[in-house]
Amino acid sequence: MIARPLTIGWYISRRFMFLVASIFLACLMLLFMVEFVQSLSKSGISQDVPLLSLAIISAAKIPALSEKVMPFAVLFASIGTYLGLGSKSELVVIRSAGLSAWQFLMPSVLTAFAIGIVTVTLYNPMAARFKELHLQMMSEISEESSLVFSAAGTDAWLRQDGVDGQTIIHARNSSGQGATLSNVTVYVYDQDDSFSARIEASRANLKSGFWELEDAWVISTDREPQFHASYSISTYLSAAQVQESFSDPDTVSFWQLQSFITLAERAGLSATGYRIKYQELLARPLFLAAMVLIAATTSLRIFRFGGIGRMVLTGILVGFLLFVVSKFLGDLGRAGRVNPIIAAWSPGIIGALAGLSFLLYQEDG
Repeated sequence: MIARPLTIGWYISRRFMFLVASIFLACLMLLFMVEFVQSLSKSGISQDVPLLSLAIISAAKIPALSEKVMPFAVLFASIGTYLGLGSKSELVVIRSAGLSAWQFLMPSVLTAFAIGIVTVTLYNPMAARFKELHLQMMSEISEESSLVFSAAGTDAWLRQDGVDGQTIIHARNSSGQGATLSNVTVYVYDQDDSFSARIEASRANLKSGFWELEDAWVISTDREPQFHASYSISTYLSAAQVQESFSDPDTVSFWQLQSFITLAERAGLSATGYRIKYQELLARPLFLAAMVLIAATTSLRIFRFGGIGRMVLTGILVGFLLFVVSKFLGDLGRAGRVNPIIAAWSPGIIGALAGLSFLLYQEDG
């Protein structure tokens, strides 16, 4: 009696994992094509950037983007698994063998939970590294050509103090987790907080106690613009403080997030972005398991009863709605309107409870 549920469970898990892998790979290919076309449009199909370089840049961004589509891969794989079992009457045979819905659902739920753990602990660090590589290559290409690449969300502003007074730094791109900035504009104020100059530079490198600007044009209020191959502005900021201000949370791996949060809090800076990212990663296994439960509520219907298409569409819409809610709460958490723990864990808990409730009603009356 023990071997039979284990055999059936392994059979369902294999089908589920195969579909997750197939759908996820298809999503990777689609994301790459979309990103590559966007890179071509940004470059104006210019000869300044080889197609191979654009392809490598696009490919480096895909792992970070693909993390966001994993819930949909699990959702569609769950629907496909149980629809496939139902279309061949395998679900009827499994039920007639004495297994309840909970017994043949558990393999997929546990597998989704395990996939969540693997993506958080192994895939996320790799995706973070490639995202950082993507930003570095974008910065290098921007300097070597007449093109200016600016990915959405990479613009950053920083107000700082130094020996010479206050400065405001705006960077279009950053790499090295904030240690290197590209396409930089610096607004300089004197000791009396009066505006004194604007500096346009191609790159800024953080050194000990100062920023080193490369290819800088200094435009002041009392003299003609001057060009400097190298120009320095003082700063009291440490490397940890700069990382918090400029580093994209997507470039920080799961294993580093906790230390980034601690460093930011010690420096007296807001760590909300890193905190919400950390909680979202912790909640990912539960969120993926919730997607399986939601899919099961709409894909266990026996085919001869009809209405399969409507039920499947309902499951997809509910899964998409849950994803939208998770993004909405995440944005509220990053804005400081909702506690990061509530913002990250609520979608998974709500989805799991909703799926369990409907299945209890559906299966146990």
